Amino acid sequence: MYHHVKKLMFTVRVDEPDPRFGNMLLEQFGGANGELAAAMQYSIQGLNCEDPDRKDLLMDIGTEELSHLEIVGTLARMHLQPAKFDRQAAEADPLIAIAGGGGVNLFNSQGNAWTADYLKITGELDVDLRSNIAAEARAKIVYERLINFCDDAGSKDALQFLMTREITHMKAFALALESMSKPAFSIGRIAPTPGLVDQFFNDSTGTGDHGEIDARGPWNEGNGWVFTESPAIQADPDVSTAIVAESSSPSEQAGLSDLLVDELRDILHAEKQLTKALPKMAEAARFDQLRELFEQHLVETENQVKRINECFERLGKSARAKPCKGMMGLVEEGQEIIAEGRKKEDAAADLALIGAAQHVEHYEISAYTTAKNLAQQLRHSAVVALLSKSLAEEENSDQLLNQVARSLMSVARMPAALEQAE
Repeated sequence: MYHHVKKLMFTVRVDEPDPRFGNMLLEQFGGANGELAAAMQYSIQGLNCEDPDRKDLLMDIGTEELSHLEIVGTLARMHLQPAKFDRQAAEADPLIAIAGGGGVNLFNSQGNAWTADYLKITGELDVDLRSNIAAEARAKIVYERLINFCDDAGSKDALQFLMTREITHMKAFALALESMSKPAFSIGRIAPTPGLVDQFFNDSTGTGDHGEIDARGPWNEGNGWVFTESPAIQADPDVSTAIVAESSSPSEQAGLSDLLVDELRDILHAEKQLTKALPKMAEAARFDQLRELFEQHLVETENQVKRINECFERLGKSARAKPCKGMMGLVEEGQEIIAEGRKKEDAAADLALIGAAQHVEHYEISAYTTAKNLAQQLRHSAVVALLSKSLAEEENSDQLLNQVARSLMSVARMPAALEQAE
């Protein structure tokens, strides 16, 4: 809940109005680095923030920025006031004088309308705090320049006040970021590529007597930096300073390759077990729709076995199955459900059968997703395509089972509904 308290944070005083300077002040009213942009940026970040302590910080400073907007707006209006009645003053900014009647509006000093594009909001608290520190730094510089162009003592006092608060906010944001104890370059959750992250490309090489120097400093030497000649002018792409393009070392890649092969062998055994189990499930199904679904998925499963074998061919590995204990357990559970279903009503028996089948589908969806992700990391695009097709079939089969289950649940409710009607 917002409440406008009329008690002043700062009393604005203008001794000699200057419409041209008033126009400059609009940069901090409706400009990219102005107070409205800051107020909206911090407040919306606060609304998105799940950390209650830092949310309080963002809302406090966002609200103060609205107060600053009032200060800047009052200061600009007092400087622009002569444009209401003085022709010469109006010529300083006809837009303000004619369209705005000598008052302020949400424009910058060039008459460009304020836009939400000014706001920097990512939803990542540490990233937003860094952005806020930069925003306060930019605003501080704008106020400094305004002070340098100002001859009015009262206006300078107000600008000095506002400029100082930018530093206060910068300190608060910096300390809030520091209190998160997050490494300076730990952004997001996905780690950068080792090796590549430490390469500095010398991409602005000078030539001849007029070429500029290749400067060296802590930004490109020492502390683990690898100074790399511009990739554009390297004669030999295989030199030791070539771009590090791989996201993992050869040993790590080999480890992932072993994992992929192991996962594929597990899936191969799982699918072969299913080619034997699905005919039994189709035979046990009471409703035609479910029986047809199991028969259709048997054909898909046989094709999936062929795709797994093709994956092994693409990888240059033998298509050897590894005992899949997870699927063995699910198949055994399915056999128990088939046996127990003989004592149940048709709808209840088939619903239990669908439950067993969906346990299998979810296991396979998980297995294919893991294998596909490993293949993507290893850049085996053909293997990814094969696995993606099988994964899509498993997901579709799960959805079809859901549809049949909903129909059977309606059937299962019918006897009770008929009894109540009688």
